[in-house]
Amino acid sequence: MLTTLTVARTEARRIFVSPLAWAVLAVVQAILGIVFLQLLLEYAQNPRGQDQYTGIADYVGSGLYGFATIVLLLIMPILTMRLFAEERKTGSLTLLLSSPVSLIQIVMGKFLGLSVFFFATIILLAAMPLVLMTGTDLDVGRIAAGLFGLTLLMMALGAAGLFVSTLTKEPTIAAVGSFGLLLVFWMMQIMGTQHGVLGDIFGYLALVSHFENLRHGVFSSADVIYYLLFTGLFLWLAVLRLDSERS
Repeated sequence: MLTTLTVARTEARRIFVSPLAWAVLAVVQAILGIVFLQLLLEYAQNPRGQDQYTGIADYVGSGLYGFATIVLLLIMPILTMRLFAEERKTGSLTLLLSSPVSLIQIVMGKFLGLSVFFFATIILLAAMPLVLMTGTDLDVGRIAAGLFGLTLLMMALGAAGLFVSTLTKEPTIAAVGSFGLLLVFWMMQIMGTQHGVLGDIFGYLALVSHFENLRHGVFSSADVIYYLLFTGLFLWLAVLRLDSERS
């Protein structure tokens, strides 16, 4: 466990020493800040939103987090492309694999280091809706459910991107490959609209479909299990890929 935390600390430091992480955080905050203000202005003009049952947590919070999923799809490949690809390119991965550290510790350490960025993003995403608590009767439970869903979604996106990063030594190729893989799982939601067994399968495998319930404040253990299994699967595939390289 201590070794895993050491790898995680090193990875987190490497991420935040780079201007890339700060630039991504700034861009995400700027884009979502504009979306937040737009949703807030729309709700102020029509406090009931689309119908009499739509509250500010639904209209502003859920709307903001729904748009955030698109932003995360775009930025996650940029963040994960360097995790292993850059180390393979510079030759430091060979030294890491030859060290007395298990592959599971390496992969989990890298993933936990990346998770530090996840939590920084979540804090920024939580700040905007929570400022409304001072002047409105905000449903904090719905906001918390949306943030929890975003955390699970980021874990899934990050694990998939980490796996793709183990496949190549070029960070750019890793970013493109990661985006392509995530886009496939994203588009399964569209294919899930088809009738029949295949439509049900694609609908269940789609990344975003499991987020929708949490975004609207509906907690389902099936959605949580899906994201945990998705994350665990790609982390395990990353371990298998590194194991083939070590041997």
